[in-house]
Amino acid sequence: MQNIRNIAIIAHVDHGKTTLVDKILRACKTEHEHDKEGTLIMDNNELERERGITIVSKNASVRYKDYKINLIDTPGHADFGGEVERVLKMADGVLLLVDAFEGPMPQTRFVLQKALELGLKPIVVINKVDKENCTPDEVHEKVFDLMFHLDATEDQLDFPTLYGSARSGWMSTDWRKPTDNIDALLDAVVEFIPAPKIEEGSLQMQITSLDYSSFVGRIAVGRLFRGTLRPGMNISLVKRDGKITRSRIKELLSFVGMNKVKVDEVQAGEICAVTGIEGFEIGDTIADYEKPEGMKAISIDEPTMSMLFTINDSPFFGREGKFVTSRHLKERLEKELEKNLALRVEPGATADSFRVFGRGVLHLSVLIETMRREGYELQVGQPQVIFKEVAGKKHEPVEELTIDLPEEKSGTAIEMVSRRKGDMKNMTLKGNRVVLEFEIPSRGIIGLRSELITATSGEAVVTHRFLDYQPYKGEIPGRLNGSIISKEQGEAIAYSLDKLQDRGRFFVESGDEIYTGMVIGENSRQDDIVVNCTITKKLTNMRASGSDDKVRLIPPIKFSLEEALEYIQADEYVELTPKSIRLRKIYLDENERKRHSK
Repeated sequence: MQNIRNIAIIAHVDHGKTTLVDKILRACKTEHEHDKEGTLIMDNNELERERGITIVSKNASVRYKDYKINLIDTPGHADFGGEVERVLKMADGVLLLVDAFEGPMPQTRFVLQKALELGLKPIVVINKVDKENCTPDEVHEKVFDLMFHLDATEDQLDFPTLYGSARSGWMSTDWRKPTDNIDALLDAVVEFIPAPKIEEGSLQMQITSLDYSSFVGRIAVGRLFRGTLRPGMNISLVKRDGKITRSRIKELLSFVGMNKVKVDEVQAGEICAVTGIEGFEIGDTIADYEKPEGMKAISIDEPTMSMLFTINDSPFFGREGKFVTSRHLKERLEKELEKNLALRVEPGATADSFRVFGRGVLHLSVLIETMRREGYELQVGQPQVIFKEVAGKKHEPVEELTIDLPEEKSGTAIEMVSRRKGDMKNMTLKGNRVVLEFEIPSRGIIGLRSELITATSGEAVVTHRFLDYQPYKGEIPGRLNGSIISKEQGEAIAYSLDKLQDRGRFFVESGDEIYTGMVIGENSRQDDIVVNCTITKKLTNMRASGSDDKVRLIPPIKFSLEEALEYIQADEYVELTPKSIRLRKIYLDENERKRHSK
């Protein structure tokens, strides 16, 4: 057992974590199925590849000299806090990966804090030292200061540091002396990360993640803390609430590279997968059959946002999706609950709607995007923040917001955030850019990103993470402009759109299909306006000056999923089908809207 190292990898989004894991897998000659140069092996679902972020933590293992190193990839976004907590439970140490130019970022801090609280030993890797203008030594100082702020112990503060470039595939103890391999890093892991602590006592394994296979059903993945596991053993399953059910292990799997391999025995300290157990959840303990002892349950961050999910009942329903009924929607959400820890689902006001609670807009939009790709059609309401009563007062979630933008645009950003009840905490200059830090209510963040990116012509980098619940900060002004709503169902005609251009900006272009009650643009004024853009030009055989002008249309605004969710108002839905994102009013009929607004 002294030859096993369990290590989790922590890094801010885009600091090269997945690339590094990739290089370790290649350095140790691990075989994988799709091993092409240039493809990332760890981020293997479509969404992760497109966005370049890790959403689900994964396991891999490599052999180096006589050691087996288990690598656990962690998500960097605070929205996936539920993932992070349980992943770190499996590790004995962490690799903290930091960009040599940007230094430690707010979201790295979130995961690092959890790791230090669990008493894990860190190794710091300063990556991308081949970038221009990077300052590896200053970054090293910053990492030390950060750990000191997070109350690290003396042993944790005495961390080894490696420098290198994961993309070029080298690591060294001195950034001025590049090498041609990453052995320095692997040697440090073997030397500084402690071997798993083996406790005395009866069998205990905590289930920290799930896998699913269509052949054997649900697979429990976790770390064995005490005892030995063998296939065919009888065991007790201790649930989170203390209930005990008896069960039997069918097969036992160990990680080799990116694959799972059947084994005859697993000893304490190892990470493994078990099949054949029914009805388990994340956080449950597999314990001894005779004398079961449960382990401390994993605490999960509470949700801070909710959205209404409902079936698609627009005139265009069922054209593109395969799964359109409320039964499909309900089954899909229940399936998601099994593995998505920070998610909660409650029945909505009507039979075919559901309130879904999550950690933030990103957390929920990843779920929605995944469902769209699987062929679901649904409608989603405006994201709502979850309020709490604390000592008789209304409290709301507050987040720490960091904006990195060019210096000359900083005034605009500060004004925007202050309008949304943001409170400025810090301002640091970095070359000709500024990093602003605020505390802002979660309500204020909804829709802020798209406004900021427009105001700074795409230069602002916005990150935020949940801080805590604080007393209610008062009203926040919402979107100022009203909507342009379609009066008829049909096809948008260029002639009509051209005549209506002075009314606002459109979301549809000539030839798009539209229906009554669909939101097709943003009014330049505050109130909603109903227009008919399906009128064609009257054809006569008379020529008149001015009627033969060419139509010049301004290109329409196209929303991404998150932008659409943050843009809509309380009386609107986002309609999502596998191929389209449309905005619509909840009540499509104009008279019905007036009745409900009264």
